[in-house]
Amino acid sequence: MTDRPTPRVPPQRGAGDVALPLELQLVLGPGLGIPVRACLRYHPAEPYAVYLDLHVALDAPITWVFARELLATGLTEGAGPGDVSIRPGADGSPQTVDITLHGADSATVLRAPARQVRTFLAGTERVVPFGSEDAHLDLDGLPGWLRGDEPPEPGS
Repeated sequence: MTDRPTPRVPPQRGAGDVALPLELQLVLGPGLGIPVRACLRYHPAEPYAVYLDLHVALDAPITWVFARELLATGLTEGAGPGDVSIRPGADGSPQTVDITLHGADSATVLRAPARQVRTFLAGTERVVPFGSEDAHLDLDGLPGWLRGDEPPEPGS
C-alpha cells in the first residue's frame, strides 16, 4: 500500500472514530459457515491499527488488533505472516476477504464481504489518509503511556 495515489477526499479534521458493524462467516468447510456478529473499529489516535470485535456468546466481545494496511493489502493479495493474515476470499474471489486468526494451536477463518471492508477503509482514509498516520501520533504522550500513566481526559 505504499504506492497509494493522493487521497480523493481530504482528511476530515476533527472527525472521530470509524466503526462498521458487519456479519462475518466463520468458515467451517467448503460452502459451510456460521454467522458471527462483528464490528470493525478505527481510532485516529491509533492511526496504524484497526480493531475487530467478535460478538460471540460471551459477556464481552473478543477483540483482535492488527494493521490497517494489512486489511487494505489483504483485499487484493495475501498479507500477514503473523497472528492475523488476510487474503481475497475463496478461490481469490473479489467479493469476499478471508481473515485468518492464528492461535497457539489452531486457526480460525472468518469471511467478510469485501464491499463492506472497502467501505470501512474508505471511512478511515477520510479521517487519516494512508501515508499520513505519523502526523496523528501523540509522541509527547508516549512516555507516560509506556509508564502506565492514565491518559488525560479529552479536552484537557
